[in-house]
Amino acid sequence: MAGDASEIALSKQELREVTGFAAACADVVLEVFETDRPDDARPRDAIGAAWDFARGGERGKRLRDTAWAALKAAGCAGSPAACEAARAAMAAAGAAYLHPLAEATQVKHILGAAAHAARSAELDAGDEPGTGAESVRQALRRATPVVVEVLERFPAAPERGGRVGELTRMLDAGLRSLTRTEGRLPIRREGA
Repeated sequence: MAGDASEIALSKQELREVTGFAAACADVVLEVFETDRPDDARPRDAIGAAWDFARGGERGKRLRDTAWAALKAAGCAGSPAACEAARAAMAAAGAAYLHPLAEATQVKHILGAAAHAARSAELDAGDEPGTGAESVRQALRRATPVVVEVLERFPAAPERGGRVGELTRMLDAGLRSLTRTEGRLPIRREGA
């Protein structure tokens, strides 16, 4: 997946790694949504589709459909925390569609699920910023070296997006600094 100078090379295996990271991050707050709307499986289905792709499935209609359905579920949520949990699920399925474009907005495909999950956790704890920061630290530990290598091919996360944007920038800076300060990354993966 490479072309002119404005494109970034991405292999299908790298897309699978990014999607697995996103699914692991969204999994953490799925219960927040399901407690709010126990009969609504749309976010769970989106995360399941993301895991299926991460584990070797194809990128296609199921991922797109479940991502859109999770976004619609976010609109039905009874609390802001549940809404953000559904958005994390949507972003997990959408991670498979990271485009090979050298644009800062593409970072949301890599980090969106983790950022929405952090915001969900934060809101679920009474809008406690420390909870969001802890969620960011957990996401940093979930990232594989491949996720960080892919992230570093893109420009830094854009300077917008409200609190979710702030959390995205925290994740972005944290992951980029791991390789500079430690010279290596943890290889811990959850849910795979």
